[in-house]
Amino acid sequence: MNGALIGIEGAWGHFKKPETNNNPLTHDFITKTALIGLIGAVTGKSRIEMKPLFPQLSEDLQYGVQVIGEVQKESWAFTLRKAVNQIDKAPKHMEFLHNPKFLVAIALFGERSQNVWIEFLSRVKVEEAIYTPVLGIHNCPANLHFIKEGIFEKRKGEFSTYGFVKNPHKIQIKSSRKFRIGFDKIPTYQNNDFWNLPDRYIEVIYPTNGNTIEVNGEYFQFSDGSNWVLV
Repeated sequence: MNGALIGIEGAWGHFKKPETNNNPLTHDFITKTALIGLIGAVTGKSRIEMKPLFPQLSEDLQYGVQVIGEVQKESWAFTLRKAVNQIDKAPKHMEFLHNPKFLVAIALFGERSQNVWIEFLSRVKVEEAIYTPVLGIHNCPANLHFIKEGIFEKRKGEFSTYGFVKNPHKIQIKSSRKFRIGFDKIPTYQNNDFWNLPDRYIEVIYPTNGNTIEVNGEYFQFSDGSNWVLV
């Protein structure tokens, strides 16, 4: 599969967990559905244009994420005022990622979305975007950096990766190494009503701070020799 590595970072990020509406918590890293929204911003797609593109790109693109550094979260409180009655106000707490930085692997499956793929990469290469790309919400702007293009080849066996892995991958635990690994449950499909389908969430495990994990299972090797689990 044709693919690319993209650097994505910002001062703040928030990728809302659906079960935390009153005081929203964030996923640990950029989700696939948030990435598709970011692609739409870079290529200048309107909300109406994105309705059919969300399910299409959910199927035609696969992605993987390496978390650069450690996951840092901070909770901030906001005072919300009602439009009808400006006197009424209510505090709201939101959890944010502080200085999030990711290396994102993106692969194109098939040819249906090739035009979007070509336009997205061409704009990232020159650091240009039609609309401001964001890390989840509009007050969290994102910086994108093109790293390289290449080919992903599917393989199976033992491998080492900086990115996330999922079931049924079997992690090889080595007692001599001590570092933190993270756990999350992320959406992988959004329909044309902008709804992340509950049955398309997957559980993942990921290393941080430049560490790798040794795994056995199916994976994709990029042209530069790096190994990725793509979803």
